[in-house]
Amino acid sequence: MEEIKNPWQTLSTEEKYDNPWINVEEHQIINPGGGKGIYGKVHFKNKALGIIPLDEEDNTWIVGQFRYTLNEYSWEIPEGGGPMHEDVLAAAQRELKEETGLTASNWEMIMRFHTSNSVTDEEGLIFLATDLTPGERQLEESESDLLLKKLPFEEVLHMVMDQKITDSMSVAGILKVARMKGY
Repeated sequence: MEEIKNPWQTLSTEEKYDNPWINVEEHQIINPGGGKGIYGKVHFKNKALGIIPLDEEDNTWIVGQFRYTLNEYSWEIPEGGGPMHEDVLAAAQRELKEETGLTASNWEMIMRFHTSNSVTDEEGLIFLATDLTPGERQLEESESDLLLKKLPFEEVLHMVMDQKITDSMSVAGILKVARMKGY
């Protein structure tokens, strides 16, 4: 594949904010058209991980929680963050266990994506988890209000199409699995 040269020129970079999850920088730049400007970049310190658990009868599990940043309730696939130094599969397995209590014998990474590439470098991965075994959930403190639903996959697909599921990782992953299964 042909390598494409970066048309952006960075003049300077200044850190504006930093916490355990994100870092925000302001870049003084020259854009591809030659004009000077600024560019804000949000760097995530974890990979975004989503898991679609699917049993033999085509049932899946979704979690519901109130999302502070949106100020609204959200139904989603099980998801979370995996530290950059951690194996992504191990992190996805941990997230599935935490939020649903499930463990899976079969894992397939079905999607790699960037969440909002105009302002962030966050990378996401979605896994399909099958051959499931139930167990106890291990919720984090911030997830103490997390609700769990087991539903037929086709019903979850309808929730996406009816805009009842709007989380981007969930929408992308559910549509990918629907395509893989011929829905």
